[in-house]
Amino acid sequence: MTLLPHLSSRLGARVRPVALGLAALLATASALAQSPVAVAANAPSPAYLAAHARWKASLEAFEKADKAALPAEGGVLFVGSSTVRMWTNLAQDFRNWPVVINRGFGGSTMADCSLFVRDLVVRYKPSHVLVYAGDNDLAEGRTPFQVLEDFALFVNTVQNELPDTRISYISIKPSPSRAHLLPKIRETNDIIAAYLRTQAKSDFIDIFNPMLGADGQPRPELFLPDRLHMTEAGYRVWHSVIASQVQPTAGAQAATPVQPPPAVGASSAAAAPSVPAMAPTGAMTTASRPH
Repeated sequence: MTLLPHLSSRLGARVRPVALGLAALLATASALAQSPVAVAANAPSPAYLAAHARWKASLEAFEKADKAALPAEGGVLFVGSSTVRMWTNLAQDFRNWPVVINRGFGGSTMADCSLFVRDLVVRYKPSHVLVYAGDNDLAEGRTPFQVLEDFALFVNTVQNELPDTRISYISIKPSPSRAHLLPKIRETNDIIAAYLRTQAKSDFIDIFNPMLGADGQPRPELFLPDRLHMTEAGYRVWHSVIASQVQPTAGAQAATPVQPPPAVGASSAAAAPSVPAMAPTGAMTTASRPH
């Protein structure tokens, strides 16, 4: 999928501003590589099928929740890795918002979120989607530009199928256990922020800097003993930052009984219809990846 292989390493720190300037060009080219027409015409890709098998337990848990009660359209949806999944008080923390949907699945990458964008985002027709993903990609050896490419594909799909939906990217956090990745984390945050400045109805939410202490190091009280996931204090920081940037949405409909939706993952292209109702937030996963 990489359009400019090894570009990040070739640019280097001396020409980092050039890398930031190229962020929009790279992301646009990446998004154009997957047109809506081509996606609709093709069967599920091998990458989609492999990811679906890997995350089968999580997807089935979401499907079960949707069969019990499908969230109302027009809500605010959080999607991403286990930092989202483990936010068990998400709906309570944002209780002033009409509908809050948690579709975090632990260990997932930005690449996974892009593959499942129709299953986990488009089907619910949210008015706003907040994405937290990318640090697992970096931990698995992907480059900042590859994370940007996958995020651009995610944005492209949402913008084409839900043109009125706002998209916010929550920056990658400075986990102490991934201190060796901090330069790549900063670069990824920088180029995604640069890319989003070229996009309508989008935001970059910086939680990286608020999680640093006066010494410029990650604040240890914000992280669990694994030095990767967050404590309640960490989530309070996130809530404060996000709530200051994201306004409650209006117009989400009240809960009503619904017919069971089509099975998740039946097609990588087909988006399931949404109908009014509330759904439980979050679902546990049996995935083996740690974050």
